Amino acid sequence: MAAKLSGSGGGKYTVEANSEINITPFVDIMLVLLIIFMVAAPLATVSVPVELPRAVAPPAPNPPKPIFISIQDDGDVFVGDFRTSVATLGEDLKAQIGTRSPDEERIFIRGDQKTRYGNFMQVMNALQDNGFYSVALVGNEQ
Repeated sequence: MAAKLSGSGGGKYTVEANSEINITPFVDIMLVLLIIFMVAAPLATVSVPVELPRAVAPPAPNPPKPIFISIQDDGDVFVGDFRTSVATLGEDLKAQIGTRSPDEERIFIRGDQKTRYGNFMQVMNALQDNGFYSVALVGNEQ
């Protein structure tokens, strides 16, 4: 016959509580994350070596008189406060800028939220056809 020598008592099949933390699932998760980052990190970097200059550009001066083109939701086009059409937009803009070069002039476009995309693209194409390549879109500040 066998005898139990410990003083804790209890039955033959009594198991004491184990207070150690099982870290195997934690290690498995960490290894999977490590593999993901090892695969994804080279994809997020640029491999072409370039020595970039310091960005210390002075702020751009405001244009002497900004030119606004407004497009209403029904397709009406305005240069400043004067109504125009897409066909005569280039001549009206050139008359407004005077002797300045069209490719150096920045045009600000204000479009209604409900303006059709086709109307907007007609204005953009008319600007490009007349040499106005610097265009800024105006929106509401939140």
